[in-house]
Amino acid sequence: MRIGELAERAGTTTRTLRYYESRGLLPARRAVNGYRTYDEGDLRMVRQIRTLQDFGFGLEETRPFVECLRAGHPAGDSCPASLAVYRAKLAELDTLIEQLRSVRAQVGEQLLRAEAQLPEGPDPQCEFGG
Repeated sequence: MRIGELAERAGTTTRTLRYYESRGLLPARRAVNGYRTYDEGDLRMVRQIRTLQDFGFGLEETRPFVECLRAGHPAGDSCPASLAVYRAKLAELDTLIEQLRSVRAQVGEQLLRAEAQLPEGPDPQCEFGG
């Protein structure tokens, strides 16, 4: 298939596919007429990249998954290097979750302090200065 068809089937743009090619994630095969050509395996690789990016993985983090598919494995996450990337991403997410919990607790404490200092009676009229 040509680049336009691959882009359409993968739900991306030809520009993105050219970028993947420039980064070595997508093979750069050309037909005798000079057009890029792709097969179903390339479609699987692009879908793998896009799925991982949707999960928050950086483009370079997708490389082990692509290499696993290129090596002929049935899934991009069936190789040790891919599993290591999953583990690293989970550790990163755990750290972010803890940071968010801490920020949430601080904001909750600030809200309680602010509410405790409100005067009794009708809500005050607040004006925003510009």
